[in-house]
Amino acid sequence: MGLFKYLIPKTMKKKVNATPAVKEQPVKKKAGPAADSKKKGEPEVNDKPKTGNEHKGDDHEEEEGHDHEHGGIFGKNTEMIFAIICGVALGAGWGLSFISGLPSWLSLALYLTAYFFGGFFTAKEAVETILKGGFEIDFLMLVAAIGAGILGAWVEGALLLFLFSLGHSLEHYAMGKARKSIAALTSLAPPTALVSRDGKQEEVRIEELVLGDIIIIKPNSKIPADGVVVKGEGSVNQAPITGESVPVDKSPVPDASKDFSNEASIKPQYRVFAGTINGASALEVKVIKEAKDSTISRLVKMVNEAEKQKSPTQLFTDKFEKFFVPAVLILVVALCFAYLVIDEPFAKSFYRAMSVLVAASPCALAISTPSAVLAGVARAARGGVLIKGGRPLEDLGSLNAIAFDKTGTLTEGKPQLTNALPFDKITEEELLTLAVAVEKLSDHPLAEAIVLGAMEKLKKAHIPEAHNVKGITGRGVQAEVGGKKVLIGNKALFEKTILDGLLKQVEDLEKEGHTTMLVKRDKDFIGLLSLMDVPRKEAKHVLSELSSLGIKKMVMLTGDNQQVADAVAKQIGITEAWGDLMPEDKVKAVQKLDKSEKMVAMIGDGVNDAPAMAKSTVGIAMGAAGSDVALETADIALMGDKLESLPFAIGLSRKAKGIIKQNLWISLGMVAVLIPLTVLGIASIGPAVIAHEGSTLLVVFNALRLLAYDSAHKNVAKTKKRKDA
Repeated sequence: MGLFKYLIPKTMKKKVNATPAVKEQPVKKKAGPAADSKKKGEPEVNDKPKTGNEHKGDDHEEEEGHDHEHGGIFGKNTEMIFAIICGVALGAGWGLSFISGLPSWLSLALYLTAYFFGGFFTAKEAVETILKGGFEIDFLMLVAAIGAGILGAWVEGALLLFLFSLGHSLEHYAMGKARKSIAALTSLAPPTALVSRDGKQEEVRIEELVLGDIIIIKPNSKIPADGVVVKGEGSVNQAPITGESVPVDKSPVPDASKDFSNEASIKPQYRVFAGTINGASALEVKVIKEAKDSTISRLVKMVNEAEKQKSPTQLFTDKFEKFFVPAVLILVVALCFAYLVIDEPFAKSFYRAMSVLVAASPCALAISTPSAVLAGVARAARGGVLIKGGRPLEDLGSLNAIAFDKTGTLTEGKPQLTNALPFDKITEEELLTLAVAVEKLSDHPLAEAIVLGAMEKLKKAHIPEAHNVKGITGRGVQAEVGGKKVLIGNKALFEKTILDGLLKQVEDLEKEGHTTMLVKRDKDFIGLLSLMDVPRKEAKHVLSELSSLGIKKMVMLTGDNQQVADAVAKQIGITEAWGDLMPEDKVKAVQKLDKSEKMVAMIGDGVNDAPAMAKSTVGIAMGAAGSDVALETADIALMGDKLESLPFAIGLSRKAKGIIKQNLWISLGMVAVLIPLTVLGIASIGPAVIAHEGSTLLVVFNALRLLAYDSAHKNVAKTKKRKDA
């Protein structure tokens, strides 16, 4: 049971920064008081990491000085290499033992080599733990291996050490992944900002920005701080933070001297977030939050705090160790002195004690979970699904609720032209030709979608030339085509001239989730265009499959408005849709679902989804479309960006969970039988070893059944189709 904890990623034993780290770069010296002293509570760039959540409790324990992090002559991979050498030496020694004529010491030398490399870090850690006054499975495994060696069961002891050291090295890999997720978040914001002070422009690190600073945002660059626009107009891509599918138009705030401490009072068209991407226009932004309080920093903190929480299996294992290890050690020591009570020689008492020690640490118990996990993970990988360990593999099969991000997960992730409705005598081709003529000269993302969608329908149609093109920020664009004035824009652009009937048509489309654009030539409205981030073709079918698998609640979480969310939900058949959500709102939504449904998965593809993924029972990232941070934070990644892989992964997980339970019952049952048999002297080391090998083979073959899950899955599907027919 002890190896259980080493197969489940303890992702946040290693503490990490709750504030974005910034690489040292040459910057101009900052003027002003902020240059003289560091703000209270703000870490230096090279400060030691802090967790941002120092409390301890039953569910949030921190294991000080026990992060299993080892280095060595091979660097960070030393323990993995040692484990491999152990396995190779064990295999070679066992193989040579079957060749007659070879000296027996040759195999023994290889077993001792396996002991050294497999037990090096286990012994090191066991000693460190004992010096702190504690005992863990590490110590028990080490003593069991030594006991096996004393009894001549070198293969048994070496195998225990090999599996245990391999488990440790896998844990280190998981911890490295957790640290990368934080690094991916911190790289969103640029390390420096161009700030205007006393009529001069200077480049400073983002940590040196103070409230009220005016920063200059160049076109097509990342925004370094949370703030409000004070000069300039243009669109900003907020997808990295809010997940909105369409860039948001920004304009200057009416009163820049106002106090902006109340975030709720700031309208969306005035506010910008650190880590979002500016469009084609230069902006000047007033800083309203320091770097340590920015949206990016909050994301880091949320991921940090969520990943520190231990899984129920980890907590169970920790509690199990506290009783199991001391109990076995006390029993073994007592049995060593049984000769004082029973009329038998010390050698016989010692032999019995060592038999019990080996019986308490059988191979089957050590390999029952990893064999099933490895088979399940391997099968998932063949199906295009990356599963990062045993915990998500098990948890995924226990779910009955899933939260979905909308943009890029349930939808294509970009606006597409959905309708071109001509009025009066104008044809669709004429309407699209006119729209392309005007919009191809605009740099707005919606214009690009209109041109792309229209050209697919027009093929080789002649496009007239437009003149005097002028953007109307937040409303649309105007131009001259063929000597006539053409306006293309939203209903706000035509609020004084739009008729009730046309307005109703526009509003009806908007209720269905479309972004609408009216086209007017001179004094007449000649058509209506609509765009939408359309659902993935497979989304409806996937949701139906998930429902048949027993997923009772499927909720869509999105930064888009509620009207758009409801429209998409209606098209694909999702049970609930929650719109207008910021990243922290998504976290609250996942926590709400977790409380009501006990276990919930979060599937998304953007940075804004990372905190919610980390807070969920299982975080699932869309692969090809997923951001680095979402992929690193997630427990499971759909590598081919195929939503249809989700039902396969859940079905496989349920099968794996069942096999893991079976294996544990087999291995624990073996322990329950062998310990009393060896204590009573009914079974000696020989039968114990045979029982070990038999149970080990049984759990391994049971686990390998997962590799055939695909054919079983297809058979079930075929049977269901025949029944339906």
